[in-house]
Amino acid sequence: MAVNPFSKQLDNRNFLSPVGFNFTLAKYPKVSFMSNSAKIPQITLQTAQQNTYLKMIDVPGDQLTYSDFTLKFLVDEDLVNYKTIHNWLTALGFPETTQQYADQYYSDGKNDINNFFSDGTLVILNSNYIGKAQVKFKDLFPVSLTSLDFTATDTDVNYFTAEVGFKYTVYNLLDMQNKPL
Repeated sequence: MAVNPFSKQLDNRNFLSPVGFNFTLAKYPKVSFMSNSAKIPQITLQTAQQNTYLKMIDVPGDQLTYSDFTLKFLVDEDLVNYKTIHNWLTALGFPETTQQYADQYYSDGKNDINNFFSDGTLVILNSNYIGKAQVKFKDLFPVSLTSLDFTATDTDVNYFTAEVGFKYTVYNLLDMQNKPL
């Protein structure tokens, strides 16, 4: 039986645009993260070494390492998105009062350690700005938030951006129907 040589060619020859994406947090659905930079984190497979009489040979290991997820976003005028991450970090760290911790721990009316985490979704848009794929992060929590540097010497208005770093359990690449890519 003859194999069609065109059956293994790409169907879609449009290239992925780096400007088409948006990010949402399940825990804070009303908070808008007007993202201007995001990276799908690096994933690394640990290796093991197999001993032979000539040399050590690397073989696939059984553990994955995920890099942090970083998101750069425009800060809104009321500092809502910045304040949300700041308060989340404060509750996770060493709060000034037990109430800050309690507000996070009991945020949905019941005491649950899962209130410290949130799932997040980075939607990748195609060249027509329609959702094409999504990166679903499980159990995100913030570990860093950059400063906001005020200066009166700037002559042009440059709107504030902040960068937040997240740790997470795992991420998955899915289509828009939540099926693996």
